[in-house]
Amino acid sequence: MAKKLKELNTETELTGLKTEVQHGTIIVGGERVLKLLRVKGLEKVYLAQNCPARLRSDVEHHAKLAGVPVVQLQQTNEELGVFCKKNFFVSVLGTQGA
Repeated sequence: MAKKLKELNTETELTGLKTEVQHGTIIVGGERVLKLLRVKGLEKVYLAQNCPARLRSDVEHHAKLAGVPVVQLQQTNEELGVFCKKNFFVSVLGTQGA
């Protein structure tokens, strides 16, 4: 398991994620997130509720090595894609440091 695995259920945390999306500091996609986890370029990782098991385990493993918290979202990958204003499903998001 990753260093921190918690559920994103309060409106303030969801608003914080929305702000990150609006500012463009969000990284979308498993491959890009894993690449940045390897070089320790992320602050936090968000996983969709129905993220594929293999991708979830890879992200959690690399996040643990990098010391990055992982947040389990209650939204599905379809809802997360709409939330990020993308026309595709999004299973993994990462936020970059300032």
